[in-house]
Amino acid sequence: MLSSLLTSELSGELIQQSARLLEALRRAQAKLVTAESCTGGLVAALLTHHAGSSDVTEGGLVTYSNSMKQSVLGVRADTLRQFGAVSAETVREMADGALSIAKEATHSVSVSGIAGPGGGSADKPVGLVWFGSAVRGGDVRAEARIFKGDRTEVRSQAALYALALVAQRLD
Repeated sequence: MLSSLLTSELSGELIQQSARLLEALRRAQAKLVTAESCTGGLVAALLTHHAGSSDVTEGGLVTYSNSMKQSVLGVRADTLRQFGAVSAETVREMADGALSIAKEATHSVSVSGIAGPGGGSADKPVGLVWFGSAVRGGDVRAEARIFKGDRTEVRSQAALYALALVAQRLD
């Protein structure tokens, strides 16, 4: 069940936010593709939870490993080597790569972070998540947030932020 993947505090909000985003995509006559790492497809799952979402959801790509980021999304090996998977540069390339794959999508969102409990460092602590967003024919942006909590809480908060980020890009 989807709710077991989400924090109980955010599950209702996530379902509501994903429904609102689908309506906003419809109003804008836009289509979305996701490229996810630490969220493992959670953003796409939230969107496709709703019946009829296929009219505005092009699909979702889970590229958890660096090799998948490279082979599926076209993230450059040099980018990963120089900046790491959890970086502005990587999520920009992920968002751009997702749009190049999903020919009908007008928008993309990408997520890469450190959900924990391990894997963090002084420079990249547990809870650090980078988000990329792209608009076909427009710019590609990246921004980071640091979320608190356990792995489920970090992933839930990241998914909620990704949904909100796409909504902002529609305005």
